[in-house]
Amino acid sequence: MFKQVYYFLFLVLLNYPAFGQNWEVYDFSGSLQGKVAYQNLELLGESVRVGKTDSGLFLLSADLRPIVDLQAQEVYQYLQPWIIVKGPEGLGAFHEYGQKALPTAYDEIQTYPTRLLAKKGSDYYVYEKSSGKTRWLGSSDQVLLTHHGMVILKQGESYYLPLSSTPEKAYEQLSVNEGNFLLSKEPSGYGLIDQGGNYVLEPVIDKLEHTRGDNYYGYDDNQYLLIRGFENKAQVKYNSYHQITKEGDLMLEYIHGKLRRVIEEEGILLDAIGMESVTLIGKDLFNVRFRENKMGLLGKNGWLVTPNSDAEWIGNGSEGLFPAKKNGKYGFLTPSGTWAIPPNFLDVGTFSEKIAPYKNSSLWGLVSSEGKILTEAKWEEIKDVLKGITIAKSNESYYLIRSTGELASEIGYDKISRLKEGFYLVEKNQKMGLISASGNPILPLEYDWIQVEHKDFIVVVKDGLFGVVRGNGDSFLPLAYEQIHLDMSEQKILVKEIFLEPVQQENSQPSVKRKKGD
Repeated sequence: MFKQVYYFLFLVLLNYPAFGQNWEVYDFSGSLQGKVAYQNLELLGESVRVGKTDSGLFLLSADLRPIVDLQAQEVYQYLQPWIIVKGPEGLGAFHEYGQKALPTAYDEIQTYPTRLLAKKGSDYYVYEKSSGKTRWLGSSDQVLLTHHGMVILKQGESYYLPLSSTPEKAYEQLSVNEGNFLLSKEPSGYGLIDQGGNYVLEPVIDKLEHTRGDNYYGYDDNQYLLIRGFENKAQVKYNSYHQITKEGDLMLEYIHGKLRRVIEEEGILLDAIGMESVTLIGKDLFNVRFRENKMGLLGKNGWLVTPNSDAEWIGNGSEGLFPAKKNGKYGFLTPSGTWAIPPNFLDVGTFSEKIAPYKNSSLWGLVSSEGKILTEAKWEEIKDVLKGITIAKSNESYYLIRSTGELASEIGYDKISRLKEGFYLVEKNQKMGLISASGNPILPLEYDWIQVEHKDFIVVVKDGLFGVVRGNGDSFLPLAYEQIHLDMSEQKILVKEIFLEPVQQENSQPSVKRKKGD
């Protein structure tokens, strides 16, 4: 009976225009497969399709049949696997497989793959996918659904875990971090709580803060601690009675007041005598200065540049060369700490395809890894070289430049974007076009919007009309549609036809009222 009802509804949608506009369905060869009637179609995910008709909003099958009434007016948000919908009374939720979770009656909805947290006024509710049931949590100042599915409720100055085995237990603090554990504070100290609401580290630590992942930095009973959270019990991975300082992501250990070690999340990254200073310059990147002004660049797995250099600063490099600064000028170091290119520039970038940007005065040029100047410094901006081509800016216009320094195209654009398909999207005077790496036009500079779905399928918009062209510029579907969607999982193209208001034909014969008795 269920299938019969929806099959009948599908036939109605196909044949009764009042339910919406016609959408044509093509395969990837351009052959018309059929038509369906919807006011709107949305592809929310690889296999999640939603259609709107006069009678409602529906989750659709792969062949665009309505299979679930979403009981709403519009899709508010798609947060996989949840479809958040909006109706006159508020927000509701459906699982992408069609299971109804929450009616459209809420002000806010937070999502986790197996759980929803909903707010209505000051009342909060939690929906569990496993049971299919919704539970009232009560009224609260604030409730948070964390990234690992825990629910934290705040009431006044206290925090609670309403889904734990001790929902009435109050905490002074419950803080979320990127790891899988909550950092808690009670009168007895700090601790760590797992996703079930149980302690893996009892709240006895004097000081505790998150570092990275499931790692924490603490201080207790005159010793410094590096702690790692595990499923059953946290473990101390490193402890020391010597001072360990923490400033942001930089942790250093001092022995008898002298800098001795660079510390990572679970122990020692570097233990060396003679260090004078350590500066964090990026994630897991440290400038380490030793006595006699020798500097090196330290990474997560050891020295990237050994500490033999007289540089004042060393940056992260590429292709075996590292930008470095000395006496206010920049050059490049080798991993051994010697100057491959002397510090003669006001600034430098990093190497790509053995070419890097350099700056003199206020302008940029290109230099080779051998130190040969490829182009004079005449550009306001130069991007990395990729497949022999870079993008440079001059007088507020962007140009394609070959790695030799020659112009690939004489035309300047307001914007050039490099696409993974090997094309370049160009914009000028609020119009878009496509050019090749050689600067030759693929699509003329006349479109309002261009979206390259893949190399042989490019959606274009001009004067409010959508069409599709091939990568060689040939037309695949003409500029004649209101909207186009690409359904990759079904290898289909969905195009919305232009809606024409029906013309009301006037009567050629005016109506004549007859008098009674005529």
